[in-house]
Amino acid sequence: MAQPLADQRTTEATEAGGGEPVRPEETEPQLEVGVGPWPGGEAAWPRTETGELDPRYDVELLAAGDRRNVVDEFRYLTMEAIVAELDTRRHPLHVAIENWGHDLNIGSVVRTANAFAAAEIHIVGRRRWNRRGAMVTDRYQHIRHHPDVAAFLEWAREAGVPVIGIDNVPGSIPIEGYVFPRECALLFGQESTGLTEEARLASTDILHITQFGSTRSINAGAAAAIAMHAWVVQHGQI
Repeated sequence: MAQPLADQRTTEATEAGGGEPVRPEETEPQLEVGVGPWPGGEAAWPRTETGELDPRYDVELLAAGDRRNVVDEFRYLTMEAIVAELDTRRHPLHVAIENWGHDLNIGSVVRTANAFAAAEIHIVGRRRWNRRGAMVTDRYQHIRHHPDVAAFLEWAREAGVPVIGIDNVPGSIPIEGYVFPRECALLFGQESTGLTEEARLASTDILHITQFGSTRSINAGAAAAIAMHAWVVQHGQI
């Protein structure tokens, strides 16, 4: 019977060192993320000119500290305040994902879209999706659901947003050197099957990421990150 992961790692450490078992927690110190309570206590909390607590800040976070997965600029701020600030700097880049098989990569795509300040995430297909990989970033991102590809394409047509498919299919264009429209929607398919035929036919262009190894495809989450960064290099507010 296979050993549990923790036991395997302990055994490996023993065999490598030839002495007492060395457990991972003894060799891999855990770094504490975030910040503690606001320095100076309640008397020093950020306030308005009238002396009231600045409404952008969360009382509980000020008192106990902020360990959320946010950059330091947003420490202690309420979720609503963070979303409001992000709304002032979002890019005209939309990210759409076909969700037919509850793909575990969707959370990763959402997290990357948040990192690049995408205007909106579009979930096409099933409304429910695995949020684990998003690391709570979906709370700060505008997300729109479309029941099927036709509904998403109707939204894109009415909004005047061209759809750029990402898939390594015959006839696709290398992403390297491609000039992206400033406002567009990058459409990604499932990890295993790629874009559906309906999505491919409706895309203005379909791009692929040039590969040089033996693998047939790149992980969907990684491919999405590469494609979004390619757009940011051309149009991002750097």
